[in-house]
Amino acid sequence: MNLISWNISGLRAVLKKGFIGFVKDENPDILCLQETKIDDSFHMNIPGYNYSYFNHAQKKGYSGTAIFSKTKPSSVIYGIKHEEHDKEGRVITAEFDRFYLVNVYTPNSKRDLTRLPYRINWDKAFLRYIESLDKKKPVVLCGDLNVAHKEIDIANPKANRNNAGFTDAEKADFENILSSGFIDTFRVFNDQPRQYTYWIYFANARTRNIGWRIDYFIISKSLKDKLKDAYILSKVLGSDHCPIGIKIDL
Repeated sequence: MNLISWNISGLRAVLKKGFIGFVKDENPDILCLQETKIDDSFHMNIPGYNYSYFNHAQKKGYSGTAIFSKTKPSSVIYGIKHEEHDKEGRVITAEFDRFYLVNVYTPNSKRDLTRLPYRINWDKAFLRYIESLDKKKPVVLCGDLNVAHKEIDIANPKANRNNAGFTDAEKADFENILSSGFIDTFRVFNDQPRQYTYWIYFANARTRNIGWRIDYFIISKSLKDKLKDAYILSKVLGSDHCPIGIKIDL
């Protein structure tokens, strides 16, 4: 299976930038999107994908996630079964025969870190959620986790120390996911620096490759032998993030 995840920074916007052509060319079996910024009034289909699921934020034009699949899941869960954290459309879980697919858009701590306490509470609740799934069957987790795990995952680690997305607390929470029985798939195949998935829009950051790796495919350790590839499509434009993907026997 080929799975792709992408923070598109607005579904309406990316549709004007060749999005459907991208999906046709890459032809993933499942496509996960974050930051869709749509509500119930917006409807769309992608040719070849008979099953689509959307989780919208209560706040209009904010956050949101979507899954497009060629195969029908046996069940779909919206949110993480936690009222405090299920108002922003940040998680969709699709259950398939041999695995759970969790698509997540993790809250940003904000530039002034005013939302960091909420983010830490979210991280704890989200970890409990994926651990509960992993007890039933293996988990494939993907999305924008809004954290650069290590210094190798960010262009300017010293300048960004304790900035949103690179605080000690956020990095520790990401490490907690890995220590709970999960794997960062990209680092299984690539240990090189300057491999990023997000670039700010100003200062010509993308051209200069001054970026962050904050988008991930994370899998249960039990799936490691089935993992065939993990990749970053850094040349694909249309958002301040680029798509990422994995190839896995499921």
